[in-house]
Amino acid sequence: MAMRTVTIASSVGLHARPAALFVEAASNTGLDVEIARPGEDPVDATSILGVMALGATFGEEVVLTADGDGADAALDSLVALLSRDLDAE
Repeated sequence: MAMRTVTIASSVGLHARPAALFVEAASNTGLDVEIARPGEDPVDATSILGVMALGATFGEEVVLTADGDGADAALDSLVALLSRDLDAE
């Protein structure tokens, strides 16, 4: 299982538009991707309700995990996405 830690760069955190963009990208990987705050239970990264309920805010670290062929590359692309201020774009 691949794992990455990333700091949320969007000024509104993973809420509304940034959450929707992240969920879409996670869904497009075709893999089982999960996201969690360190030390908390993970949620399905392809679920908009799960990601928004996570409540991840600007500057907070989250842990992404994925399993399957291409998991490392998929997580690298998701990390790159979350490392940008998606709300400002």
